[in-house]
Amino acid sequence: MKNSSRKRCTVYNVLVLARFFEKVGSLNKLTLFCTIFLLTTSTHLRAEQGFIDVVENVTQSTVAIALDAPYKHASPRVLGTGFIVDDGSYAITNYHVVSETLDPKYVENYVVLSGEGTVVKKIKAEIVKIDLKHDLALLKLDSLLAPLTLSSEGMLRPGSDIAFTGFPIGAILGIYPATHRGYISAITPDAIPAMNSQQLNLNMMKRLDNVSLIYQLDATAYPGNSGSPIYDPTSGEVVGVINKVLVKDTKESALSSPTGISYAIPVKHVHKLISDVTN
Repeated sequence: MKNSSRKRCTVYNVLVLARFFEKVGSLNKLTLFCTIFLLTTSTHLRAEQGFIDVVENVTQSTVAIALDAPYKHASPRVLGTGFIVDDGSYAITNYHVVSETLDPKYVENYVVLSGEGTVVKKIKAEIVKIDLKHDLALLKLDSLLAPLTLSSEGMLRPGSDIAFTGFPIGAILGIYPATHRGYISAITPDAIPAMNSQQLNLNMMKRLDNVSLIYQLDATAYPGNSGSPIYDPTSGEVVGVINKVLVKDTKESALSSPTGISYAIPVKHVHKLISDVTN
């Protein structure tokens, strides 16, 4: 049950009981009041514990995406975030996170880093499919990790609660996953017309011819969160993928002052990318 639904049920129950209080004595009122308080508190604590458990499970399947170049860097260079899908042998991230061309003169590979701090497992990853329009990439892993469950392909409604986990500013702060919580504030096109021709570029013009709907979030994503899974806080099912660059290049670049609002690609495009490879 969504938080808003739980609140409505709680308010309704309190009103019904308040009317009942008028018919009982003072001692019974106090007893009933204490009972309601304890029940309400325990319900809230169970909900919070449920969210903690969901975050723990999602974190185990959320990975840092990095470039491993031993001849250039002492350790893999963190580029963004990804998450494990399908049978555990694939990961999803934003395409711009893995768009850097690997230098053939050096031993370079994209890898996923699973774990936290200095206790991480490094797994080689190969790009097997990309979706340029939605800035998504599917990576094939050399070994298995625990996958996340994808939600259905339907769009969530504005006001729906969400959370996302990733590695904000991971290149500086290191492999320490952080979780943010908020809600979907709007469903919006991924491009808007420019106010004048000087603000148009080729990418914007192409996107205006084929607009997609994306989620606008009431939650702040930071550099490094690109590719983070956004998910239902009660079930952990993935509903979308955090994306900053795609929108900044096409939607917010049409504004004289970018807003810094966070956006996400709906999960239906992840379903499509996986099915193109596995079916």
